[in-house]
Amino acid sequence: MTRTAMLSRRALLAATAGTSLAAAFPAGARAQAAYPNRPVRVVVPFAPGGATDILGRLIAGHLQEALGQPFVVENRSGGGGNIGSDLVAKAAPDGYTLLIGAAGNIGINPGLFPNMPYDPVRDLAPISLMASTPNILVVHPSVPANNVAELIALARSRPNQLNFASSGNGSTIHLSAELFKALAQVQMTHVPYRGSGPAVADLLAGTVQLMFDNLPSAIPHVQAGRLRALGVTSAKRAPALPNVPTIAEAGVAGYEATSWFGLFAPAGTPRPVIERLMQEVHAGVAKPALAERIRSLGAEIVTNTPDQLATMVRTEIAKWREVIRVSGAKLD
Repeated sequence: MTRTAMLSRRALLAATAGTSLAAAFPAGARAQAAYPNRPVRVVVPFAPGGATDILGRLIAGHLQEALGQPFVVENRSGGGGNIGSDLVAKAAPDGYTLLIGAAGNIGINPGLFPNMPYDPVRDLAPISLMASTPNILVVHPSVPANNVAELIALARSRPNQLNFASSGNGSTIHLSAELFKALAQVQMTHVPYRGSGPAVADLLAGTVQLMFDNLPSAIPHVQAGRLRALGVTSAKRAPALPNVPTIAEAGVAGYEATSWFGLFAPAGTPRPVIERLMQEVHAGVAKPALAERIRSLGAEIVTNTPDQLATMVRTEIAKWREVIRVSGAKLD
């Protein structure tokens, strides 16, 4: 065989092999296998400084380190989390726009907002839970109440004169207070903010008197003595603050409300991308340094699969619809 013929044969074999590989691994699959090959936007639908923002930045930092591309956190607050969530729901389903979802924007809003711009079940693809946390009832030090019973007595003596802050209409911070109002039979005035960060800032300044904040964003201020903790909203005491009773323990029978945080993508995002992100979330929160950081914030690490999170979302929506009905909570 001549040298020219040998080269032609090799070229033919190479071309045939290339064609076979292309057939075996279509362009879409090859692109997914390379995910991510450019920066990824991680939308936090609340203002900086709150628990959703803190946990979102922790997981984004891990994903950036593990996957070798920037995972850029973008705060798009407003509408109780609806503005940022809707942005992700309508984004291209390619894995390059992700959402930090929480109980408020995923589980509560469908029962609270009459005209939701997106459907969490239909328009978002669950990836994994990251953590859960109780909320904590905190008051400004000027409030003359050292426990839940004293706060209830104070609120009853001053109907609608105590102002409670929230991270926005429909958040667990808002609904935790509404449930408290209903079960404790007190009247207080709701002051919604565009996220936990600015709400806590006004609470620290004494502009508002109390708040049912997510534990991760409140705990530094409690430990520093800038806020007084009266009770946690979970069924059990929080390990990070073992001396703070549950609100049910403190006398409001049947009271319980918790927050959770997870990662979501637009519906239709390729399953290999979803699976890759799920694996990295699970790996990240299992790392000792990251796990310790999350626990130090008062949160509990909780992970699951996309299918399990999808089931949980449906359950959460049904649960919070009932809480809203019983408490009579409405948009202010």
